[in-house]
Amino acid sequence: MNRYSNFLTILLIIVIIAIIGFLAFGGYTVYKQFTSTKEANEFVNSFINGANNDVNNTANNSNNISGDDPLNQVENTPSGSGSSTGQTFQGFAVIGTIEIPKINLAYPILKDASPAAIEKSVAKLYGVNPNEPGNILIIGHNYRNGRLFANNKKLSVGDKIYITDLSGQRLTYTIYDKFETTTEDVSFITRNTNGAREISLQTCTDDGNFRLIILAKCDLDS
Repeated sequence: MNRYSNFLTILLIIVIIAIIGFLAFGGYTVYKQFTSTKEANEFVNSFINGANNDVNNTANNSNNISGDDPLNQVENTPSGSGSSTGQTFQGFAVIGTIEIPKINLAYPILKDASPAAIEKSVAKLYGVNPNEPGNILIIGHNYRNGRLFANNKKLSVGDKIYITDLSGQRLTYTIYDKFETTTEDVSFITRNTNGAREISLQTCTDDGNFRLIILAKCDLDS
């Protein structure tokens, strides 16, 4: 009887330790997800606010420039494309930001889609730079936990996507197509946009067997 009681006690201790470990791991995962998303949102807000400040400063400088001195105009005109140029997110170069209000998504768009980079944020894989004529393919993992492009499946035709580029220009895109395709399909990547500005969002389906594709077109080109 004592031996059986000791066995139950040991088993109970093991179960309790396992439960604590599971809860600790789950809590760490949730905390990591929260802090990662929060950091991305803060970066996007800072990026957009910084770009807006650059636009305002450029306008103020323009108002204060004398029309009689060309040298004065050159000296007071920013040589770059704003403070957003050269920014990095967790060590990776940034070329813009993406916001999708319907799914509470806000992430920097990274310049290179390396395996290490797309663990941190979404990234450009192919095409033009943000807000340029043509198609840009932006990829993001589906971690099935709400991070990155995990909630793209909730998007529908007509939903809005906002892209801010390095110059501070923030344009609105409207989703016009959503579909699943095979991993071998590249037709949506190399399509001709006839000069319109378009974006393609790519992620995996929840089972990982197919790609979920979102196509959107700039409202200014509609």
